[in-house]
Amino acid sequence: MALIKSISGIRGTIGGTPGENLTPIDIVRFAAAYGTMLTASNKAATVVIGRDGRISGEMVNHLVAQTLIGLGIKVVDLGLSTTPTVEMAVVWEKADGGIILTASHNPKEWNALKLLNSAGEFISAEAGAQVLDLASRDAFAFVPVDKLGTYTLNDSYLGKHIDAVVNHPLVDAAAIRAKNLKIVVDAVNSTGAIAVPALLKALGVEEVSVLNGEVNGRFAHNPEPLPENLVGLSAEVKKSGASLGIAVDPDVDRLCFVNEDGSMFGEEFTLVAVADYVLQHRPGNTVSNMSSTKALKEITLKHGGEYFPSAVGEVNVVKKMKESNAVIGGEGNGGIIVPDLHYGRDALIGIGLFLSALARHKNGIKSFRSRYPDYFISKNKIELEKSIDVKEIFEKIQTKYKKHPVNTEDGLKIEFDNDWVHLRTSNTEPIIRIYAESNFETTANNIALRLMQDIKEFM
Repeated sequence: MALIKSISGIRGTIGGTPGENLTPIDIVRFAAAYGTMLTASNKAATVVIGRDGRISGEMVNHLVAQTLIGLGIKVVDLGLSTTPTVEMAVVWEKADGGIILTASHNPKEWNALKLLNSAGEFISAEAGAQVLDLASRDAFAFVPVDKLGTYTLNDSYLGKHIDAVVNHPLVDAAAIRAKNLKIVVDAVNSTGAIAVPALLKALGVEEVSVLNGEVNGRFAHNPEPLPENLVGLSAEVKKSGASLGIAVDPDVDRLCFVNEDGSMFGEEFTLVAVADYVLQHRPGNTVSNMSSTKALKEITLKHGGEYFPSAVGEVNVVKKMKESNAVIGGEGNGGIIVPDLHYGRDALIGIGLFLSALARHKNGIKSFRSRYPDYFISKNKIELEKSIDVKEIFEKIQTKYKKHPVNTEDGLKIEFDNDWVHLRTSNTEPIIRIYAESNFETTANNIALRLMQDIKEFM
């Protein structure tokens, strides 16, 4: 069980001891700290909140909403929603901030408070540090009874979000409709079951079936959209003769596809395919984090643009996208960021753009995938004990591989000719992630295994 406090919010497992898990006391403390930061500059602050389908979601929602009301804040509650919808609603409401109640891809026992600024983007490191400081000191004062905030439930924003996707200039609903697609969606018992079918219908897809469509937070499988967790979707696509499968995570900011034969399109190539389509219409620069496939750089250069790597984390990708004036960006975990819609990972705009690109392709999705190189990323992790000194481990590994090009901007990335390995601690779990990429799957796995052995040796 765990409680992880970071500059982007608080995440942990429900139940247990305050300060060690995500208990009601911790939820109230951090909601109060965030609200206090906002009301310091605007006493009449407005905050948008929304949640995914987790079992604990309703409880966390009530605690957060009532805490903010106790600070005199106007709360606009979207109810069951998606991360990108909350981000966009902050701007539409002209709110001072937002809180997304989701632990993203983490299992059902987890939940989190993800904190947004007035632009609907994740708060800066400085603002995050301020929230952590306020929480550590319980430095907040609630308003008297006649100055309590207000509460409004507004469930209209998902519809507005879907309309914005359908009306995006690069989304071609007519071409998608003409393709007569049959699609299976794995909604993993969360709000994707509400959002994705509604979007597909708006795009003109008539045949849609949904797996794990009951929004109860009792995830039918590990909710991270990785191949080993999508065997049910893969089997159903093949069995039903569907054109493709779509999988999202519980808060609908990550996206991946399954080919018509049940094979994986590859979550790394969600961004590559969407970027290729966008760059055909809007030449420019791209950004992905340094744990993502090198295929995006190659596609970008082919279209005459420049590629920029960033540190892992949406806030870092967005910062780099703004600095480089990127026209498309995201992360290799299936996170698509389309800046003229909003600066946030968004599976819904990803679906709209991907299907628009596929609709222009004569054949099926597997043939579409063959347009891109077959690079392989081996994704692994090692769980950490609290006593482990990761910095010391990385320094020893850097010394061992000192003859190879190394980047220490975000953990440790080592280049091996045309291959690479990236080691970093997770922002959301007590683990070290080990990602390696090569032209050959065996080579990628062997590189990752070698570095995992190094880590264990130096622990």
